[in-house]
Amino acid sequence: MSAQLDRTGPEAQARFEPLLADRLDEVMRVEDRAYLLPWSRANFLDALHSGYQAQMLVAQGQVLGYFVAMQGVDEVHLLNITVAPEFQGQGWARLLLEALAIWSRGVGAQWLWLEVRVGNARAIHVYEAQGFARVGLRKGYYPAGQGLREDAIVMSKRL
Repeated sequence: MSAQLDRTGPEAQARFEPLLADRLDEVMRVEDRAYLLPWSRANFLDALHSGYQAQMLVAQGQVLGYFVAMQGVDEVHLLNITVAPEFQGQGWARLLLEALAIWSRGVGAQWLWLEVRVGNARAIHVYEAQGFARVGLRKGYYPAGQGLREDAIVMSKRL
């Protein structure tokens, strides 16, 4: 099911807001719909308590998507990026990645890093279209349910 925003009027403008603990109920509703094995509330709380960069993209009172990223010495590691299923395919992931790149440059990062499930062709396509390159493979990185594991492609982008 795809939903379109009413893109007329000032209230239709999407904006970034900090992802804060008091908005986790909304984020968890998106996370639970987007993934078979979603991040837990504890994962988000740990990231927030650690001071990781966490931003939500919202419009018309709805969470369109969000990202969580960890800053390193000269790099940023994307830990979670999600677009609500009903808003996928509308360019929001590209906007989230662009915002992450702008923030990363602002904190002096020279590289963006991420892992993506080998079976997530849609995300791989988005990352490659945004200039990320495949640089490695992590065997058994992701839980895949029923005691199974899925490999992850390691990708990076020079800023």
